[in-house]
Amino acid sequence: MQPAVTDCLRETISSSYGVDLTPVLTRPEPQFGDLATNVALQLAKQVGKKPHEIAERLAGAVRELDEVLEVSIAGPGFINIRLTDAALLMAWSLEPEQHYRHQTVVVEYSDPNPFKVLHAGHLYTSVMGDAIANLVEAAGANVHRVNFGGDVGLHVGKSMWAIVRALGGEFPDNLTDIAAEERAQWMAERYVEGSNAYEDDTTAREAIVAYNKRVYQLFADNDHESDFARIYWTCREWSYAYFDAFYERIGSHFEKYYPESAVADRGLSEVKAQVGEVFAESEGAVVFAGEAFGLHTRVFINREGLPTYETKDVGLIFTKYDDYQFDRSIVITANEQAQYMAVVLKAVEQFAPELATSSSHLTHGMVKLAGGVKMSSRKGNFLRAVDVLDAAALANTELNGRADEAVSQGAVKYAFLKQRMGGDIVYDPEESVSLQGNSGPYLQYAHARACSILNKSTVQAELGSEPLDEGERSLVSKLSQYQDVLTEATRDLSPHLVATYLFDLAQVFNRFYEKSRIIDDPREASRLMLVGRYRDTLAHGLSLLGVAAPEKL
Repeated sequence: MQPAVTDCLRETISSSYGVDLTPVLTRPEPQFGDLATNVALQLAKQVGKKPHEIAERLAGAVRELDEVLEVSIAGPGFINIRLTDAALLMAWSLEPEQHYRHQTVVVEYSDPNPFKVLHAGHLYTSVMGDAIANLVEAAGANVHRVNFGGDVGLHVGKSMWAIVRALGGEFPDNLTDIAAEERAQWMAERYVEGSNAYEDDTTAREAIVAYNKRVYQLFADNDHESDFARIYWTCREWSYAYFDAFYERIGSHFEKYYPESAVADRGLSEVKAQVGEVFAESEGAVVFAGEAFGLHTRVFINREGLPTYETKDVGLIFTKYDDYQFDRSIVITANEQAQYMAVVLKAVEQFAPELATSSSHLTHGMVKLAGGVKMSSRKGNFLRAVDVLDAAALANTELNGRADEAVSQGAVKYAFLKQRMGGDIVYDPEESVSLQGNSGPYLQYAHARACSILNKSTVQAELGSEPLDEGERSLVSKLSQYQDVLTEATRDLSPHLVATYLFDLAQVFNRFYEKSRIIDDPREASRLMLVGRYRDTLAHGLSLLGVAAPEKL
């Protein structure tokens, strides 16, 4: 927004009415102007004046600004402001307000568990986490992208029980002969076997509990030589290689991966130190009674003396702070973790309040395919990450006649990010790759077309002295809003605001392009400058969303 207008209104309100108030400026429909405010209606009750009278006084002050072309009053006291062409042109910027400047921000997301397959939720949180990290970084933060996963815990006990049974209890020489592309699925099948056995077979359940403790003992003994250890370490490395390949495919990168085994001891130390103060012993376990805070009780150390997920998350919070001394920690998980994390953070708040208050937990819903189609399942409810990517690639090939990974991945990422985070995501592969409508490929094509226009001209792009015509002004006005959108998106951690803006911008440009000749027009130089700004804005916004902006399609 125009700081000069805001400052003028605030100073006039202060000098005329003795009220300290920063007015809110909004973007009205284009026919009403470039900026609008209802501050006169807000002030009326406070100062005992009629809104229209207040609006007249404020409008008079704003009319004196060089940036303002026209001010009008609508209804009971709405102030509409039309800016000069120069002011609109000056308002374009590719940087949001730097409200994270000099801050260290840790963004934790994706969080896959070794020994298990990556599901569609991991794809979603990876895409969303990348975008949020990009936004915070654009707002001036020193960002550290980290990942967290369970290389110890009951799910590992389930997997190891089934793996050892499948291998006959010993480390076979041909285990590493399993093809790399088959290893993740082979381990996923073992996890399913172990999970089913844990639920259905009491004897197996007891064995799995023992295997869980045995995995922890590997770390205590630093055991890499026993058959059990060799199986564990080999399969864990297979999982990490599988994760790395997935992240490379989608363009995600992490500074650090925290395995649960690396933070469990720190969590145990912190929790045990607070027993009797924050935590309580209960039937051989250590719990946090959350009812006093409107939450629920959760176990932090189980009866076997092993740390639960809760204690590992406590250890992670402290370890991340040790590593980065963060000003803010952002954690992104699925919605089902909301109450769980609320308890963890409330427990930490009792003995390390600065760490709890600087931690934010964002959650998202499930990823589902349109029409309820299940492409891959475990017990009918499991959609793999690779299935979503492959569905987009197939739809792109069938509908657009091309096998282009940048386009199909852009389709998936944009389809996820154009929706506000929180609810379930219904993903439609065909809709996502369409070159018509609100899709990633549509915006990629828009960028490529802008590049093509610029490449066809031999004229130097520059601003002319003539006033903007209606189509030019509409495009300039939309471009001038980008910084405001970025500022709001970074403040609210809402990538969907950027996606919505980019689609709206492309629509405005299409209307401009339909009516305004560019090449070989007397206004070619100035219109090329606008096309250049449009191209740069699309490229910048798509980059924040993690979507490629190809110059040709």
